Amino acid sequence: MIRINILLCDTFPGRLSDFIPNYESLFMDLFASIGEQPDYRIFQTWQGEVPSVIHRDELYLIPGSLDSAYDDKPWIVNLLHWIQGAYRDGAKMLGVCFGHQAIARALGGEVKPYDGGFGAGVRASSVLDQQMKSYFPDGQMHLLYSHHDQVMTLPQEAVLCATSDFCKNESFRIGRQVITFQGHPEFTVAYSRHLLLNCSDDVPMEVRQAALHTLDDMTPQGSVAARFALDLLFD
Repeated sequence: MIRINILLCDTFPGRLSDFIPNYESLFMDLFASIGEQPDYRIFQTWQGEVPSVIHRDELYLIPGSLDSAYDDKPWIVNLLHWIQGAYRDGAKMLGVCFGHQAIARALGGEVKPYDGGFGAGVRASSVLDQQMKSYFPDGQMHLLYSHHDQVMTLPQEAVLCATSDFCKNESFRIGRQVITFQGHPEFTVAYSRHLLLNCSDDVPMEVRQAALHTLDDMTPQGSVAARFALDLLFD
């Protein structure tokens, strides 16, 4: 049994639907869906709490946030410094959305708002990484998204795993130590629908409508992405 350390970067007050007790439960349900029952430890990283000791046989998961990875809020600066030290110490890291961007920025990449607009709903990306293709044999990865910021340039050591016309750097990895996704493997269709209908007033109506259509037309593959991530990092 592995331990997954979840470095919470937000608790999303007022945005979780009634059927979701807390944000971290989405990840617990995701890993349970692929037959994993890890031991979990939760860190309130948005309040400055980070792991003080790195264990190379554990996973450090950096998930989503309403804040931006390029912000210089004290807790974000603290997290970026932690990522740099944890990477040097050999920590196995999984980044999701904000976490994907924070890891990229901490390790030398660049994160900015995307001038092409807001990404929402299910999006297909082309899989480039050969090992990843064995999990997505048709060469396409479908994940749920909710983001405006993007990783514009990757860290020097990173290898691009997946790309799309909307988001060049959808997923990257560094060896078998770091894997990140711009998308949300932990999101469910029901939760994405809730966000689009109830928590997206800042998103243009045409974007929301198009995103809602993708929820009916495409099947997200978050569980496949989670399986790939764990196998990459721990097999």
